[in-house]
Amino acid sequence: MIFIRTLLLFLKDREYRGLLMASAFIVSVGTVVYHYVEGWNWLDSLYFSVIALTTIGFGDFAPQTDLGKAFTIVYIIIGVGLILAFINTVYLHFSRFRSNNGDK
Repeated sequence: MIFIRTLLLFLKDREYRGLLMASAFIVSVGTVVYHYVEGWNWLDSLYFSVIALTTIGFGDFAPQTDLGKAFTIVYIIIGVGLILAFINTVYLHFSRFRSNNGDK
């Protein structure tokens, strides 16, 4: 319930909405590029995009083409900061929500 309420608040707030849309855009771009450049299915492409940008890197997927590798370098440099800013914003929002409601 709190997740849905937070998502709705993000969509109403201009700053949050911009960060949410930018994050969704960067993940979408990565998904499309990996789908066409690496030939992965859509779910694998989305999975790798999220894994790469959150710096988890399980190692089960890795770009095999030179274009895919070059894209990944640029994609991570641009995207990691954006995704980490989004994750930090969500964390801060939940922290403030808990503080305001007296939860510890």
